[in-house]
Amino acid sequence: MPSGLNSDAVIECVPNFSEGTDAAKVAQIVAAMQVDGVHLLDWSLDAAHNRSVVTIAGSPAAVVESAVRGVGRAAQLIDLTRQNGVHPRIGAADVVPFVPVSGFSLAECAMLARQAGLEIWRRYGVPVYFYEAAAARPDRINLEDVRRGQFEGLRDSAAKDAARRPDVGGPEIHTTAGATAVGARRFLIAYNIYLASPKAAGQAASLPAAAQSDIAAARAIARAIRASAGGLHGVKAIGVSVNGRAQVSMNITDFRSTPMRQIHAAVRELARNHGAIATEGEIIGLIPQEAYEAGADWVREIPDFDPEAKVLERKLHHPMPWPA
Repeated sequence: MPSGLNSDAVIECVPNFSEGTDAAKVAQIVAAMQVDGVHLLDWSLDAAHNRSVVTIAGSPAAVVESAVRGVGRAAQLIDLTRQNGVHPRIGAADVVPFVPVSGFSLAECAMLARQAGLEIWRRYGVPVYFYEAAAARPDRINLEDVRRGQFEGLRDSAAKDAARRPDVGGPEIHTTAGATAVGARRFLIAYNIYLASPKAAGQAASLPAAAQSDIAAARAIARAIRASAGGLHGVKAIGVSVNGRAQVSMNITDFRSTPMRQIHAAVRELARNHGAIATEGEIIGLIPQEAYEAGADWVREIPDFDPEAKVLERKLHHPMPWPA
């Protein structure tokens, strides 16, 4: 197994765990992922969505081992029957996507995803669904199709409906850890924009709750821009209330075809049409260097945005220490 990031091939993995309120628990999961040849680039908790996102990168075999260990520790620590969150989820370790960075192809990442899925089931008894480039069936390419019904719905349907059975393991999903979606994809940018009514734009952070009109605007904007509804190519979006504030929550799956500035401009214009104001942005995890636009409006509207901390290629040169 290669050590460090000096090998020709580097891949990224961005596991999402269904825990966003207990930092000590998430730290235990991240600590379990420490493997020679893997660098920890970012990890964060989102209490409003009850979700945490971890970003690692390194040599392919080592990254797979790290991700598999993280899934196992999450299965031990997270009980989905005792938690909920705004964000859709089917598992304690909800999604584990592998992403090519350099010297490695998407097809090769798909092969790694299949290997990781087999190991997750073999070691921990957590069933696996394969999605995007690693999908074993055409109806499971889109993650939202795999997640349909979430943990509670999947728990009831997987054992009864052959079409809903996992690709590896099962047919029932794990009683407390659910199932894990393992995939291979290109870079995805998790980008959120908050909305406020014009009168409250300067003090949105202090509002006890977003006005219903703002939340309705966020949902309408999400419907208008999401690719599945004929909106912007490579954009997945939902409108939600986060800590009493209206938010357009987006996953950008093709930033080359639809640049961040175009998405930001579209949300801002649509917000204006709905009588709301786009106040500030938020990036969850990291973005690739190619997507970063110094001085762009969308960058300036993200509080304290530091490219050295948020751009993947830069972060590779100064990774984070692993939790003790």
